[in-house]
Amino acid sequence: MKLRQVSDLSDFSRGHWLRELLCRGEEPSHVQSSPDGQHVLLLQKSRPPALPRLVAFQRHSIAGADLERSWQPPQPAPVGLLFLQSPVVPDSWVLAVVWEHGRTEVWHFVVAVGWQLLQTLELCQGARARVVSVCSQGASLVWCEERPPLGAHSDVSKCAFRFCVCARALELGEQGVRLGTARIVLHNSPEYQVLASPQHVFLVPAAAGFATTSKFLLIWHPEKAEFTITAPSAGFIHSKVLRSSSESDFKKLLLGSVGLVSGFAPLDIHTSTVSSSGGLLLVSTKGSVSIVEPDGTQRHIFDLEGVPLAQGSPVQLKTFGSILACVLAGVLYLVDQNSGRLVEKEVLSMKEVHFLESQGEEDSIQLLSQSGIYSFTFSKPEDTSRPEPCLVEMVFEEACRYYQRRSLSSSKLTVEKLKKSGTFQAPVVLAAILQHSLHQKQKPARSLQDSYAKLLSTVSLELQSYMSLELLKTCVVCAPESEVESYCKELVEQEVSRILQSDMDKDNLAYLNSVFASFPKAAWKATRSCLQLQQNGDGLLVARATPEVWKKVLCQPQLEEVGQNGMVPLFELICASFLRFKPKWLPSFVELTQQYVSSSWSYGSKEGPEGRVPLYKRALGVLARKNKHGEADEEMELELLLCSKRPKAVLQALHLLIHLKQWQRVVEVAEKFSKLSPLLNKEIFITLLAEFAQHRELDPYLDRLWPLCPAELTASDILTTVLQHLPHSQEDPVPFSSEGNQLTVGLLKPLLQRVVQRPSVQDEMYSDALQSSTFPPPTPPREH
Repeated sequence: MKLRQVSDLSDFSRGHWLRELLCRGEEPSHVQSSPDGQHVLLLQKSRPPALPRLVAFQRHSIAGADLERSWQPPQPAPVGLLFLQSPVVPDSWVLAVVWEHGRTEVWHFVVAVGWQLLQTLELCQGARARVVSVCSQGASLVWCEERPPLGAHSDVSKCAFRFCVCARALELGEQGVRLGTARIVLHNSPEYQVLASPQHVFLVPAAAGFATTSKFLLIWHPEKAEFTITAPSAGFIHSKVLRSSSESDFKKLLLGSVGLVSGFAPLDIHTSTVSSSGGLLLVSTKGSVSIVEPDGTQRHIFDLEGVPLAQGSPVQLKTFGSILACVLAGVLYLVDQNSGRLVEKEVLSMKEVHFLESQGEEDSIQLLSQSGIYSFTFSKPEDTSRPEPCLVEMVFEEACRYYQRRSLSSSKLTVEKLKKSGTFQAPVVLAAILQHSLHQKQKPARSLQDSYAKLLSTVSLELQSYMSLELLKTCVVCAPESEVESYCKELVEQEVSRILQSDMDKDNLAYLNSVFASFPKAAWKATRSCLQLQQNGDGLLVARATPEVWKKVLCQPQLEEVGQNGMVPLFELICASFLRFKPKWLPSFVELTQQYVSSSWSYGSKEGPEGRVPLYKRALGVLARKNKHGEADEEMELELLLCSKRPKAVLQALHLLIHLKQWQRVVEVAEKFSKLSPLLNKEIFITLLAEFAQHRELDPYLDRLWPLCPAELTASDILTTVLQHLPHSQEDPVPFSSEGNQLTVGLLKPLLQRVVQRPSVQDEMYSDALQSSTFPPPTPPREH
């Protein structure tokens, strides 16, 4: 890395004053440069008697009016300096200064004239509103404002939700500047810092926010009117489209995720900023640097050296292409965002530095210090490990296996044949993209065909995930023993997610079996994350997995592939994890899986998983393989049988309850499942009538049992069933037994009366005739 001074600040208008302000050593100043790099804005926070001020400095001593604003506390202070592109003049911009009370000043710089105030606008609609954070997203301003309650509010929890996030278009035209209609993006929310990327807006909770709401981030997608809830500790949580203003309530947005979010650890954020790629860069108080992508996924990049960061210690972050530059305690770190590798590290002699815009130079960084502007030119080191050939070779090997499985030819397909034939273009295209993308770390990027460029943008996130995964594997190998467990958990989650997005062949299934056996707890957490399992507001288990993931879960290999070396299908692996870590969720999971099966395959279809072995039987098989069995396992067997709602399974559960003599539950199950079908109703009633004939345990429930009698049963059918199931006695029956456990006609009388009084099928057939006005009909006239 080469350090070169490009300016001693003498080429700036009032350069001596700029140097003086930077050397005062007061509270940290906010420095921002214009998009063309010709202007530097300094927001100076001063201690009394000096006034805080906003000053603009022009480079190359451009003549004209200066921009300088100062204010006397407690007057409102500026909360945002935003450079907005002007649609009227190409490559021109305006400066929007947003003050705390919502007043927005729009300034424009004209050569030889200087700074001109174009217009002053009122951003907020309420006089008592206070802007706490603002950013620009496209042609709109997005801000978080505080709306204090009208009276003194004693409820702290309600006072915490007095903020709202708003958006408003700022239209720049030849006629001047105009604000569009204000739109509430999210109301009744806690305080958020808003940070904008080209397509999204990140909402980061304020440091002094409410405890429950400081455990997750929000990502707003303006084009889709969609909010994504994500937590760095758990990844993507939930996504919801807000179609109307009534749905944009913060509490309604979180309604289905409160139970899941409450278990997360609070966010650990020291510094946050948006990268040039559109992700949110986060630095924790422990010095860990990570990035949250717009889809809610999170990826670790690098760990800064040194002691834990204090709240007041500044950390400067900025991205230059794929390089992340970070300044901490006088040390400059250059890190490759894709691989997380430290490119260079330089100890700076400056006390306080600020990043400036570098025009069109991704391999150059400009820093503003008290003594001037310095430029760092860095060169990316050659990678001696040469991962490209190995990775490209893996692409062709995987393509060979893929096409071989689908080929009708008996000849074996090799990598050489695949490269030379030109029949299959997919691996050739992917190999070219990989070589191009990975070569960017070494040398200036080679040209890529336009047809490939779109595909490269599509798979860019997958490439980053792959590099992050390879880095994580390296960390597992090199990490000390105390850190191996935490790395393994992250690795297992990424591996399980990767396999669920691939073909579930024999090799992948065997690999998953080994992962679940070696890291059961980490595999369980990874499964929950991939299936997006959580409880809703009613306490019911819900899953938001995609259909492709469900198909992988339900994939059942050929019989000859299962059972080898103890290998079991993925569905059984997941059921075993439920039994081990969350048993009460297993029946609900089986029910959810059956709902997906019923919506994807017709009943009894041989292609579907239910066409072979029913899912509840597969889950029961996992339960039967447990080493130790207890009362909880009997209860689990009952729940699995009943959640299937299959007639045979319901009857099996009914017999099991009868065996356990749980008569209250016997009647409850009978009442619930008799409504499913007339045939099942008849089977349940005859089963319970047979039990009634043998003992007196069901006598307290006869008023609930008799209404279940099917319409087609006659008194004769009932008596025949009772006589067939009467207990056999060794002694001659006596009219009046002293035991009190014999069946009497009095117990059967209510049922028989119900059946006799009920109109029979034949009565219904002839009801019209029986209800005739004259009966019998009159005698027809005789013929004389």
